[in-house]
Amino acid sequence: MSKIVYLLFRKKRTYFSVAALLFFLYAYDFMEMRISSDTFQHILSENPFGYQATFDYYEADGRKIRYLEIGNDSLPLIVFIHGAPSSSSFWKGFLRDSSLLAQAKLLAVDRPGYGYSGYGQPEESVKKQAELIAGIIREKRGHHPAVILHGSSYGGTVAARIAMDFPKLVDGLLLQSASVAPGEEKTYDFSYITEHFLLQWMLPGSIHVANREKLSHKMQLDSMANLWGRIRAAAIVLHGDADGLIYPRNAFYAKERLTNAAYLEMQMLPGNKHDLLYSQRSLLEASLEKLLKLTAQRMQYSEGMQ
Repeated sequence: MSKIVYLLFRKKRTYFSVAALLFFLYAYDFMEMRISSDTFQHILSENPFGYQATFDYYEADGRKIRYLEIGNDSLPLIVFIHGAPSSSSFWKGFLRDSSLLAQAKLLAVDRPGYGYSGYGQPEESVKKQAELIAGIIREKRGHHPAVILHGSSYGGTVAARIAMDFPKLVDGLLLQSASVAPGEEKTYDFSYITEHFLLQWMLPGSIHVANREKLSHKMQLDSMANLWGRIRAAAIVLHGDADGLIYPRNAFYAKERLTNAAYLEMQMLPGNKHDLLYSQRSLLEASLEKLLKLTAQRMQYSEGMQ
């Protein structure tokens, strides 16, 4: 009898755990994964310059990518590319930062499948994602003296691919906790289990997209392995040495391969994990400002040589 009670209790506990996990995922997705354009515009209006963010869509190859801009058109452009699961909303603190807005116009995208860029519809090809975001940058490039990319986590993968495939569009590259080394990241069993076609419907859209990206990531990174020499931009690589999600080896991998970067700096941050966006915000902002200064110096040098 006691064995039967134990088995029933164990079975109920398993169901409860699954239900609790699903509730957490949906709550997280609903609360954090995307912000409507009107609400986001109101949030970003709280900046010291009174800038109003503008939202638009870029369409190509059957996909629509939402992006937003805020700041002065005559300044350099910083493009923020988020990780997974995430959206442009995760950059809201940076997008209304007075120091950054004084030095650059800021642009953030919802990567394919996230936010309002075909939510829940994965785009596993990093090359395709890079082409879509590069299309936005190409439209803006002529208005700005320089373009800096800030890629976080999986966004670092996409940022690196843009700098590889479109080197003339990119002057500076900040890789933050970036996933760039094939196989050097944690993959949870949950990702494999829930990608079974009978279980996919249970997941929120952003989690499903993140799963698909995760499970195809090594193949995508393998296809980029011989392209690092194309990157000519000034590059800064930041990583926490206690990052248990995207392993520190990723930073060393990038450092070893950025052989043609105009400038290269790598910092391994002691005791820091994968949350540099929050724990090292001042360092990230300082790194962006450094890239802005480096690109300005390069432009002045080029003009002096003419």
